[in-house]
Amino acid sequence: MRAVFWFLFLAALAVALALLVGDNTATVTVFWHPWRLDMSLNLVLFTLVAGFVLLHLTLRGLSLLRGLPQQAHRWRAHQLERAVYVSLLDAVTYQLAGRFVRAQAAARHALQVLEGLPADGGMARRSQWQVLALLLEAESAQALGNAERRDQAMEALVRITDADASTAREGAILRAAAWALKGRDATAARDWLRLLPQGAARRIQAVRLRLKLAQLERDTPVALDMVRLLTKHKAFSPAVAASLLKGLLNDSFRQAHDLAQLLQVWQALEPHERRDPALALQFSQRWQQLEPLSPPCATEPDAEHPASPEGWSHCAEALETVWRGYATLSDRQRQACLLLLEAYLPRLGAHWVSEIEAAQQARPADAGLQYLAGQAFMQRQLWGKASQLLTMASHGLQDPELLRRTWCSLAQLAEQRGDEEAAREAWKRAALS
Repeated sequence: MRAVFWFLFLAALAVALALLVGDNTATVTVFWHPWRLDMSLNLVLFTLVAGFVLLHLTLRGLSLLRGLPQQAHRWRAHQLERAVYVSLLDAVTYQLAGRFVRAQAAARHALQVLEGLPADGGMARRSQWQVLALLLEAESAQALGNAERRDQAMEALVRITDADASTAREGAILRAAAWALKGRDATAARDWLRLLPQGAARRIQAVRLRLKLAQLERDTPVALDMVRLLTKHKAFSPAVAASLLKGLLNDSFRQAHDLAQLLQVWQALEPHERRDPALALQFSQRWQQLEPLSPPCATEPDAEHPASPEGWSHCAEALETVWRGYATLSDRQRQACLLLLEAYLPRLGAHWVSEIEAAQQARPADAGLQYLAGQAFMQRQLWGKASQLLTMASHGLQDPELLRRTWCSLAQLAEQRGDEEAAREAWKRAALS
């Protein structure tokens, strides 16, 4: 279609010229004393047009001749840029293929070409290409275990501060921090993360690295903050986030060396976390370890490590949470819950006995609740109910520790009513459990 339009244009031009000059008899006379020159007007017009075209072509030729050095310079720069692109492409390809020596050599060649480019070479984003080449060299050195060469490449990379290379530089710093964490070098990882600008430090990848650093340094409070931040930005699935939080909170409880530290950790939790029965159970167990109570099979509490009224109120609240979530706990957690409540029965209010009895009646087949209710009645000196429930529990309990404690309590009850033979039999079963 385009050729048709060109043909029509040329035909129209030919018709116009034919109409203009076909019957044109005009002449142009030039007087140059003592000569007179008569020329056809058509010849004059064609001569002027031809002269203009010739002049234009002459000027264009001179311009091209004068621009040959610049064209040669641009051509050389273009070839050098192509060499950089090809070398970096080779480096990436070799890196992905696991040929790290060749990848390192290709990256070095790209750097040498970039260094040979003049400062005014006009290569777009030159500093960014330098960062990428240095990063590929460092990646290859890291894969080859050459820490010295890796560090040299990263030091040269950090010195590039051009705005065009800021994003690539931040990515390289994150990679360096990840390498340090992989090598369990917490000091180096912290130094690399400090180089990140404030905006980049809030990115998900940076927060992940800070989480790994906190876990490496066993800085549980910081790790908790990082997990909560990542959970807020939906970087973890709910199941993974819950698992990480529970693990870190358990570490926080274990790292508390006194009741004040433990209480500080508990108060720092989110409200919904304090309502978690599993976390409340871990808190209560650690509280029991830091505030030892009476030994097994004893009925009087040990008051050598009293807690403050405020601290005990938090522990009682945690026990309430554990008790309300008893049905949601695993078998192992239920065993720990029963042992914990048994130890704290002397310090709990009188309403606990009725609550335990109601729970046992609601679930009559639960041997664990039979055991706990029997211990509660025994401590309140309700010998008949205690003996009945503990006897029922002795037939249904599978856990050796709970079974031993059951027979221990039955032996004490037998001694209480003067049945020596039953007491000996119960002590014997307790020893064999």
